[in-house]
Amino acid sequence: MDNRYVQQFKKGSLEMILLCLIGRKETYGYEIITELNNSASILGYAKEGTIYPILYRLQEAELIQCRLAPAAANGGSKKYYSLTHKGREVLDELILFWASYESCVNGFIATYQTAEVSE
Repeated sequence: MDNRYVQQFKKGSLEMILLCLIGRKETYGYEIITELNNSASILGYAKEGTIYPILYRLQEAELIQCRLAPAAANGGSKKYYSLTHKGREVLDELILFWASYESCVNGFIATYQTAEVSE
């Protein structure tokens, strides 16, 4: 299979996945990347060059907010992300849409598989 199709499909859902992760608890970029890489192997390897631009877009759209934590003794400061009220509303709408979308796509898949079996 051509990997481009899979990559494009994953890109379309990554913003919602990030909103879900940030919606669970305040978190920072490296922690998000680590969680994606440890628990979501189907997504592939999450890279900083993919995740941080999405975080910046979500922040610019006022779906997430960022606070800078003081620098730790052994390192630099961290940007912690959390959902805004608007972000929670958008995420709730996306989750509802996803359920409808999944049902619709599953219907097409079932129709295809039924037609394929009968041929």
